Amino acid sequence: VQLVESGGGLVQPGGSLRLSCAASGFTFSSYAMSWYRQAPGKERELVAGISSAGGSTWYADSVKGRFTISRDNAENTVYLQMNSLKPEDTAVYYCRATRGSEYWGQGTQVTVSS
Repeated sequence: VQLVESGGGLVQPGGSLRLSCAASGFTFSSYAMSWYRQAPGKERELVAGISSAGGSTWYADSVKGRFTISRDNAENTVYLQMNSLKPEDTAVYYCRATRGSEYWGQGTQVTVSS
């Protein structure tokens, strides 16, 4: 089982990034997927989630209207489009697969700074 995040980097406030999480080794289309983040000195927190078929999504209040989660079950990939980024969005972003059991990726760093 592998979850591999990509797309992180350094961006100025107000900018955009799109994170990707490529999955392998399990039946991706049967799992709900979510994105979490962890800033230095803080607990890991849920950012967004999407149901297995993509019909339901949910977001943390802090990112509603700015972030969009989506998935492509044909490509075994989940995405997080992040717009209007703020310095407080700086964190390591992780994807997670859940269906009873859970799997985590290794994380990708997002830094929002001028």
